[in-house]
Amino acid sequence: METEVLTPINIDDSRKIIHVDMDAFYASIEMRDNPKFKTQPLVVAHDPRLTGGHGVVTTANYIARQFGVHSAMPAMKALELCPEAIFKDPDFTKYRAVSEQIHQIFHEYTDKIEPVAFDEAYLDVSEDKKGLGDAVLIAHEIQKVIFNETQLTCSTGISYNKFLAKMASEYSKPVGVAIIEKDDVAEFLKNIPIERFRGVGKKTVPKMHELGVFQGADLIKMSENDLIHYFGKFGYTLFRWVRGQDDRPVEYLRERKSIGKEETYGKLLTTEMEVEERLRVIAKNLFRAVLKRQKHGKTIVLKLRYGDFETLTKRITLDEFFQNDVETYYFYAKQILDEIADISRGIRLLGITLTNLTDQNFQEVSLPLFKHSE
Repeated sequence: METEVLTPINIDDSRKIIHVDMDAFYASIEMRDNPKFKTQPLVVAHDPRLTGGHGVVTTANYIARQFGVHSAMPAMKALELCPEAIFKDPDFTKYRAVSEQIHQIFHEYTDKIEPVAFDEAYLDVSEDKKGLGDAVLIAHEIQKVIFNETQLTCSTGISYNKFLAKMASEYSKPVGVAIIEKDDVAEFLKNIPIERFRGVGKKTVPKMHELGVFQGADLIKMSENDLIHYFGKFGYTLFRWVRGQDDRPVEYLRERKSIGKEETYGKLLTTEMEVEERLRVIAKNLFRAVLKRQKHGKTIVLKLRYGDFETLTKRITLDEFFQNDVETYYFYAKQILDEIADISRGIRLLGITLTNLTDQNFQEVSLPLFKHSE
């Protein structure tokens, strides 16, 4: 294999980045709120015995994980692996509220926060608000405050870039703290299985194995040319990550391009009354989210998925901004629904998204180009 490096490796280790990953987040919230779950295998998913075998695992507590249950697994498979498991319907409204509470804690230390999901985020604490100076100390304090205020635990990874911080947070779960410094990179990554590298998905793993890449020590032997040849742009990225370079910033100022709400149904919606009722609920949830973020938009998108998983989307765009209220969102979403939907096929998912966004303090005003003569 060629060893030529197309572009030099330049490592900036001046940043202090913490990746915070809540431990079995949804399951931990349910165990906190219902202590009887603490001693039993808990799977946060719709019970497949009540849904005709449909649905996937959102997360599972660590007792259930000992049976091989994991997130994104079909719920029926989880039941086969752990017949004694308790299945708890997810409550995303509650999980979102707890997530927002945790993010308020993050803001006590830095405003450079990049949310990844309800249960994880990157924090750039290079200039921490409290002036603690030490990223490990900050990570420990964040863990302590989160536990005191929510009774939930998290794991933290600390490094000078996002890739390594993420790898570190996964190293010693649950309730772990791990740090990777510049001189530790090769030793830390050499025994990490390739499927645990950030971004290496199910489709990439078999090809890696065909090339003899099973862990970090194998990956670092691959030339840049070969990685780019087999994996394109991601190969270029992997070549740098395994050597400790990742210049991606913590994107705390990203402008939100859309705001959407959707629901997935274990029991398919098959009547117009059911669909209208759920569509109105989604419009209400969207209104709350838009109001909270002080946005308005010119495009409404309806998304629906049938029982056979065929998915349709259609949008309506106005010249001016939609009025921010539940009835407006519902009216236009229903208008699209009437045009494209065949409810008799059974609807598995409904969603409404507002996009083409602008801050509410900006309002377009239509002005005449020419003054009409009297």
